[in-house]
Amino acid sequence: MTDFRLVYCSENRVPLADQGLRSAMDDILAKSRRNNALVGVSGALMFSAGYFGQILEGRQGALEATFERIQQDARHGEVCVLDFGPVSKRAFENWSMAYVGDHSQAFDGWIGSSSFDGGIFTANALFEKLRSMVASAAHAA
Repeated sequence: MTDFRLVYCSENRVPLADQGLRSAMDDILAKSRRNNALVGVSGALMFSAGYFGQILEGRQGALEATFERIQQDARHGEVCVLDFGPVSKRAFENWSMAYVGDHSQAFDGWIGSSSFDGGIFTANALFEKLRSMVASAAHAA
């Protein structure tokens, strides 16, 4: 069976108070890792105060169900699919959800104003940034 990759970005609507943000991210990661492991989805996530960027990989039905939950989550706004299609090999196959942390500068160069515009992101640029960040974090560990 063929695996698929979904690349998306969204507006971060998590309250920015330090404890609220930390608690929300812990919750997102715990649930994502548990749910993804159950359905065979892998991926990586990064965020800033304004945005989420995420790669999800797995079987088409599992990705569609996972993404439906994300779109219904009030912490994500203006969800924008950048790419969705079959892949020959997963890039994050060993990660139920790799997390590269709060990288406030991660979206620099893509954002021209404070308003959200999913069209400013490209799937390949987001994929390469996450893959590079996960690889760097794995080597540092």
